[in-house]
Amino acid sequence: MVRPRETSTEDDSPRATEHSGAHPTPSAPPTPFSRFLSSVRRGLLPGAGGTLVAAAGALLAVGCFLGLYVRPTSDDWCAGWKARDLGVLGITADFYTTQNGRIANAFLSGVVYGDGPAGIKILPTVITLTFTLGLVLLGRELVRLLGGRPRLLILIACALVVQALLYYAGPRAYQVLLWAPATISHTVPSLIGVWALLLAIGTVRHPRTAVRACGYTAAFLIAAALGTLSEPFSLVSGLLAAAVGLLVLPRLGLARTWRPFTWCLVWCSGLLCGLILLYTSPGARWRRAQQPAGESPLSAAGLRGTFDGWLHMWGTITGQWAYLGAAAVGVLLGLGCRLHAPARGEREARRAVPRHMLVALLLLPVPVVLLGSFAVALGLRSGYGPSGWTYARTWTSHLALMELALCGYGALLGDRLGRFTAGRRSAGGPPAGALPAGILAVTCVALASMAALVPEVQRLTTATVTRSVAWDAQDARIRAEAARGVTDVGYRPLYIGHLAEPFYTSRYERDWAAACVSKWYGVERIHRLRT
Repeated sequence: MVRPRETSTEDDSPRATEHSGAHPTPSAPPTPFSRFLSSVRRGLLPGAGGTLVAAAGALLAVGCFLGLYVRPTSDDWCAGWKARDLGVLGITADFYTTQNGRIANAFLSGVVYGDGPAGIKILPTVITLTFTLGLVLLGRELVRLLGGRPRLLILIACALVVQALLYYAGPRAYQVLLWAPATISHTVPSLIGVWALLLAIGTVRHPRTAVRACGYTAAFLIAAALGTLSEPFSLVSGLLAAAVGLLVLPRLGLARTWRPFTWCLVWCSGLLCGLILLYTSPGARWRRAQQPAGESPLSAAGLRGTFDGWLHMWGTITGQWAYLGAAAVGVLLGLGCRLHAPARGEREARRAVPRHMLVALLLLPVPVVLLGSFAVALGLRSGYGPSGWTYARTWTSHLALMELALCGYGALLGDRLGRFTAGRRSAGGPPAGALPAGILAVTCVALASMAALVPEVQRLTTATVTRSVAWDAQDARIRAEAARGVTDVGYRPLYIGHLAEPFYTSRYERDWAAACVSKWYGVERIHRLRT
């Protein structure tokens, strides 16, 4: 007698389970408290982003509003009358032949001052809006690189917080945001750099050769213009591009094609051409001839003095803890990548760059910022003497990169924390409230950094508005006197932002500020008004 074949009771396949009628053990229903925490997690991140947008946006809105109260001072007087009398091309030729050779700087000055004081009043708003858009687009690329979906509110919060710190956290807030000669020379180049980075990303990704050729051409022209716009930014961006170019050599495995290296090479070539054009200009030769003979900045004593100034510079920067707000808002950006990440297959498909390349590029800004700031300090000592490092408006060139790096590091940390928390929570690890507590903590740090800027914004508001009232009254009086045919008018210096005003020197013949004020008002001479 043949016994029937026994069926295994250990078969746990889906088909066996289906036929046997067995069902998996149902999970415990969510408790009201867990449902509450889930809703908190969903709404906490947008709430944190909205709060930071309101806080940082309010500070930036004050700066844009103060642009309406900006009045000429220091270099404004000279650029104003030259743009009015010579035109855009005339002031550009004047800078090239008799001033400093910065032809792109002169061209932008001619555009800004071409319509009188109106240009310097709207320039802070134009810079802020353009910078915000560029940073949002750049942040979107970073989020996609991390494998998440871009969240507009968090991206805007990052852009506004980074800008508020860039404008107000340093020792020369008026010069960085409101004084047009400094914003043209040192703030606008960082803005252009952000958009140039977006151009680089679009160029190396595009499949069509003709489009990439146009991108390379645009990169060369932009870099050449920057070479005649700002020497400090040219040094920092050139150092960054050279370092990135070495990292993305195809044989090192960080890039599969020569496109990124080609873009970096084109960018450095454009900067070099621009700097050569500036250095060999008649204006630059004249400016070097005005400097007293002294020790070479590359001598042992010169390098030692530069190093001391560089240490003082970083002592001032590291003494401002508010810069940590850039890292805090970056953590929010990274956490958003995890909370709103696509499925794994989609996430892997969105990654255009390997993880090790991302890590290498995020670590790269550390030596670039340090070496770039030393190069800036060296150039300042060469141009302005031992106290050159105190010209804090030039620090924007490396501070912008430092803040973007802090935000990037924060985003990477937030991404890691989100992964870790999600994995432990699924395994029954940390309590359900760990992630909301982390979001609240970094939001408080970012808000505290914004609150630390409020006193500086208050001082800036008081000084700017008070000076504008006094300036308008003096301007009306001087114009009335000039209309009556007075050739020697009284002028009372109205100081703001550590900038020069007429009578900064005892010798009137060497007082360039007084000479420019005279030309601005169409009189022969001005004298100091004591009351």
